Amino acid sequence: MRLTVDLQDDFALNQPLSTFALAAFALLDPESPTYALDVLSVVEATLDEPRQVLAAQLNKARGEAVAQMKADGIEYEERMALLESVTYPKPLDELLQHAYDVYRRGHPWVADHELGPKSVARDLYELAMTFVDYIGYYGLARSEGLVLRYLADAYKALNQTVPDDAKTDDLHDLIAWLGELVRQVDSSLLDEWEQLQNPAEPVAVPTVEDRPAPVTANRRAFRVLVRNALFRRVELAALRRHDELGELDAESGWDAARWAEALDGYFGEHAELQTGPDARGPALLIIDEQAGRWEVRQIFDDPAGDHDWGISAEVDLAASDEAGKAVVHVTAVDRL
Repeated sequence: MRLTVDLQDDFALNQPLSTFALAAFALLDPESPTYALDVLSVVEATLDEPRQVLAAQLNKARGEAVAQMKADGIEYEERMALLESVTYPKPLDELLQHAYDVYRRGHPWVADHELGPKSVARDLYELAMTFVDYIGYYGLARSEGLVLRYLADAYKALNQTVPDDAKTDDLHDLIAWLGELVRQVDSSLLDEWEQLQNPAEPVAVPTVEDRPAPVTANRRAFRVLVRNALFRRVELAALRRHDELGELDAESGWDAARWAEALDGYFGEHAELQTGPDARGPALLIIDEQAGRWEVRQIFDDPAGDHDWGISAEVDLAASDEAGKAVVHVTAVDRL
């Protein structure tokens, strides 16, 4: 037999529905600003369901929906009826379900395996949170291991199932970020798998003192961590959640009151702060890499397109290695 396509040496179909995922990638537009995340959603739809996580997402979604309906003055009976349609995030649900039905006609054996559109790794990325923040956000302290194993499975599937020619720069960034996130929390989940990938390399004997490689050593992944840390602040600023911003940056001298004062200046000029794909893109993040620290500027995506407001910050590289995440100190929120 001879392959008619070029695939990476470690290519693998490691889920029952991986062949469906391989076919579904062709439905996505590589030029779309959400392409990398959409590839991740295809992969996530083929993974086993982490039920505790999905239940927590559903509870939060319904809680937020009830609060909004109460604010809108909707009566109790109608609220209960409307809640039936509220579910946990399912990116590309309609597209994938239709594609699955078509694929099943020519591959009837896939009917033994249910497709499950969901968003856990994508949700974590879009919320721009750390692993610890995500666990706290959904109240998953008793299910940390489950979440981490799921993220490790998503990383392995992304790394092996997506052909190299389908991997854009943004997708390479996403894969690097996800792998580094898992490794910094528990490197053992990936060390054994990577040893299987490279059996010729000597096996290190683990010790109590063993720690994962410094987070700054993986430059591609660390840039994504920095981007996420800054964009988390953009999302909170867009919602005017000054208290949460103060919790993030009080040690840098940016408490809730200081954030509120700075953002009053921005919202005095603009009606909203946009947080779409363009707002998160690399074009609006400037990084000046210096010895021991990075100086960064996260530019706000304002409706007028002026791009003069933003957040200036310093990233402490030594502290980041110690913490296993990007340690960011805000220095200014202003118009240049």
